Amino acid sequence: MRILVIEDEKKVASFIQRGLEAEHYQVDVAHDGEAGFLQLFDNDYDALILDVMLPKRDGLSILRDLRTRKLAVPVLMLTARDTIADKVAGLDQGADDYLTKPFAFEELLARLRALLRRGVSSPAPELTLADVRLDLVTHQVTRAGKRIDLTAKEFALLEFFLRQPGRVLSRALIAQHVWGVDFDTFTNVIDVYVNYLRKKIDTDFEPKLLHTVRGVGYVMKTPEL
Repeated sequence: MRILVIEDEKKVASFIQRGLEAEHYQVDVAHDGEAGFLQLFDNDYDALILDVMLPKRDGLSILRDLRTRKLAVPVLMLTARDTIADKVAGLDQGADDYLTKPFAFEELLARLRALLRRGVSSPAPELTLADVRLDLVTHQVTRAGKRIDLTAKEFALLEFFLRQPGRVLSRALIAQHVWGVDFDTFTNVIDVYVNYLRKKIDTDFEPKLLHTVRGVGYVMKTPEL
């Protein structure tokens, strides 16, 4: 799942980003309100972590515009203000939850998971192909019922493949969507991670799902695709 963090305190933003990426979320960060607001409409986010006090544009005005435009992304507000009036103001503007600074990362993570669960129907949403199952809420991956442990990047890579089964994905496209960088000399890094992923999901299983298309990129597919 992809999360946007709009937080002007760079140490706080980095702390949140590192923690969420370790939990297999894909995280983008903006350090001012204007940039963050524009970024929201450039990408499809599953949740927004939004600071109240921001340069250029404050969090409450961002939230107000999001709800006016009927954008239903779950929003977790962050603030150094802990008065009831401040929390009520944020909730009235359309925030889904509120967290007061300073906070423990474990609490932020728990609140984020709760917001993501509210936004989906039961059972938890899954991406599947053949006997591969990727749970978007718990971040568990299984094949043929066997749990497979993936790193954050391996998880993001598998999610990208599963969202586009049968489509040949170029290295440039993978670099942009999984690593968030423009393709340059990133070829070897992508090849290495694809090989890591292939060993975990294909080596001991049939049919083989992850295939190399020479000179083009990679594709994940069943024999029927």
